[in-house]
Amino acid sequence: MATRSLEQSLPLHLRRGERIATYAFIVIFALAFAAPLINAVQTSIAVGGFENYLVVLTRSYNGVSIPLTFLNSAIVAVMHATLVCSVGALAAYAFSFIDFRGREVMYYGVLLFLAVPATALLVPVYFLTGTLGLFNTHLGVALPEAVLTLPFAVLLLRNRMDDIPRELVEAAVMDKATHITIFRHVALPLSRGTLANLAALSVMWSLQDFLFPSIVLRDSQMATAAQAVQTIRSAFAPTPVESAQYYAALVLLGVPAVLIIIFAFKYVTNGISAGGVKE
Repeated sequence: MATRSLEQSLPLHLRRGERIATYAFIVIFALAFAAPLINAVQTSIAVGGFENYLVVLTRSYNGVSIPLTFLNSAIVAVMHATLVCSVGALAAYAFSFIDFRGREVMYYGVLLFLAVPATALLVPVYFLTGTLGLFNTHLGVALPEAVLTLPFAVLLLRNRMDDIPRELVEAAVMDKATHITIFRHVALPLSRGTLANLAALSVMWSLQDFLFPSIVLRDSQMATAAQAVQTIRSAFAPTPVESAQYYAALVLLGVPAVLIIIFAFKYVTNGISAGGVKE
């Protein structure tokens, strides 16, 4: 609402030259990003045509079935999004609504983990996964992914919950509502849009994750789509037909992430810009 009123009060008018330059800039960047995908699609049908897609969907390569990788990726992504949204919402509620000693220190301590790269966690993740017996399980991949995403979730959701009018909370307290009641009936319903943004981002990041599946999943039947790109490579001979089939497999393995971007674009952009404007 604040963003809309700001746009109305400060309209941006571009001159003709600026408009042409802006569109040219956008087209050049769009072509630069789309070029690898266009090349992959062209190469995949150069020999054998669209039948290559049917072939790679019905065969297994190095024990990896592409439809099965879609299922594995979907299971991990749903687990990841569920963990991040549920734990992140509870933590954000505590940081926003509950006054306790050391709250701000703990909050900024959590945010410090935004700077921790995934590679710094490889040894602890390997050790803990073995200790808990989570090798070759979907949960073994979803847990470290969620750990890395949770600081961002806390930041995003606390910003949203800080904007909830305190009069609503005071009215609930006067009705003798507990924190659990306020969380369920006030905080969560008023944060549904932000939770949808966070879930869409979590699914997209999980589909792109190659690092943790490569460490945790050793059984080819458990491979995810991102992991399969590397796993199936040696199964194709350097012939024109099999090279085209390999590119067809690469195009198919990229389809889930592209679909997420298309159907959840609004949520993803809202999630990235959330917190940029304070009301």
